[in-house]
Amino acid sequence: MHNQFFFVYTFVEQKNEKRMKKRPFPSSIRTALLVLVSAFGLTTYGLPLTPPEGGVIKKSFPLGEDLGEAFSLSDVVRLAQEQSPSAQAARHSFQSSYWTWRNYRASLLPSLSVSTSPYLNRNTDYVSLGDGSEVYVRHNNLKTDLTLDLSQNVWLTGGTLSVKSAARRLDLLGGGGTTYNLQPLTVVYSHSLLGYNSVRWDRRIEPLRYREARKQYAESMELVASQACSYFFNLAQAQTNLEIAISNRAAADTLYSIARGRYNIGTITENELLQLELNKLSEEANVLSAQASRDEAEDLLRTYLNRKDTEPLSVVTDTVVPSFTVPLEEAMTLARQNSPEPDSWERQRLQSEENLAYARANTGLKASVYMQLGLAQTGDDLRAATRNFMDEQYVSVGVSLPILDWGRGRGQVQQARSNLDLTNTRIEQSAMSFEQNVVKVVKQFNLQNRRVTIAHKTLQTAVQRYDVARRLYMLGKSTILDLNSAISEKDSAYRGYVGALSTYWSLFYALRSLTAYDFQWNLPIEYEYD
Repeated sequence: MHNQFFFVYTFVEQKNEKRMKKRPFPSSIRTALLVLVSAFGLTTYGLPLTPPEGGVIKKSFPLGEDLGEAFSLSDVVRLAQEQSPSAQAARHSFQSSYWTWRNYRASLLPSLSVSTSPYLNRNTDYVSLGDGSEVYVRHNNLKTDLTLDLSQNVWLTGGTLSVKSAARRLDLLGGGGTTYNLQPLTVVYSHSLLGYNSVRWDRRIEPLRYREARKQYAESMELVASQACSYFFNLAQAQTNLEIAISNRAAADTLYSIARGRYNIGTITENELLQLELNKLSEEANVLSAQASRDEAEDLLRTYLNRKDTEPLSVVTDTVVPSFTVPLEEAMTLARQNSPEPDSWERQRLQSEENLAYARANTGLKASVYMQLGLAQTGDDLRAATRNFMDEQYVSVGVSLPILDWGRGRGQVQQARSNLDLTNTRIEQSAMSFEQNVVKVVKQFNLQNRRVTIAHKTLQTAVQRYDVARRLYMLGKSTILDLNSAISEKDSAYRGYVGALSTYWSLFYALRSLTAYDFQWNLPIEYEYD
């Protein structure tokens, strides 16, 4: 197109060359002709002479290529939360925590089991007689048994209570006969006195761990949205840079073509012509760099969304952002209530206290008790084994007291106590940092809406200034330096506006991840946990 402009301009000059020798061509007419040609040329390339009414140009620069499917920010966030590797990792992590919780819940319920261990013995072995002598005896028997066991952990004491029923049979092979032993009811209780009660600690820690996992899953999904927002605006910024580069290249090419005509008639210097040629070459290089950056940003977004296709991707930014203010006190309350951090701190503190209790239990006096009460009978047949059951009692008490351990037990207790103090200190520091972060995010978010408005106004003003600078340059009333400055400010305003939008939405999702609350619609953020 710029070759057409140069041809028109050259044709007019060649046609009037002889006429100009007879009488001078008025400078005002030459200037008017240049302005008309330049205005027609620049408008053809898609640069608006004035900014659109009430807003930003959404698609002002034709790229000349198929950018494929265009995604909005909500589309990218939805796809990221559905299929991105980060979202899948968050779901797998929660599922692991869920089954850990299910296993804990199952451990609190009674367990019923059946067991058997048949044993065939046909060998020769020696036995000791009453007089102290030993003789070899040939064994030839078959032992079979069946045991039904119902057991329950007692969280209050840390012991185990079991109710068993067993039947045993002994067959002396080779005609030796059969003997039965029945134990219809046996109650067994075992307990470690003065010891470590793991069931009691699990009862305090595991519900807290599962609640933390639920909150962590919600936070992780919002962090996925925040990361998707970052990749989205990386591509949006790269698209903007490419559009700016293509527009600047077209404008530089047109200005250079017009400048060649002006140079031929002596209205500009050679230095200014060379400056415009350098601008043209620089903009061509900028297009190549911008295209490479855009392709890289597109590949990063495609990888994050876990898309296997190779179709081109593009994004469309919405120039309208929600306008609302987040109350600081409400945000702080919701963050303390919904964030997984407070639950994580409490869990860490309880685990440190548990380690201290374990160290104390393993130091000093240890005692255990085992009690078994039940009924049993033995007979040559089943009827005889079910008559006149005899009661059985068995009680065992174990006591252990270390005499000399060279301070090892005391050292373990002191180490656990120091770890508890360290955990409490870290929790205090983390709590302070957490609250400061909430305050910072809320304040920045409340200010960012105004920053977006200012960036929007700055962009409109920069576009208007560029239009004025271009007109003044065409009229010969400004220098190329002024025009370059206006172009630079326009480009910077475009990038600054996209950057302001990126910061707004990043803070938007950061606030959601901290509070698990949607302040735009005043609704809690909930996710399915199936």
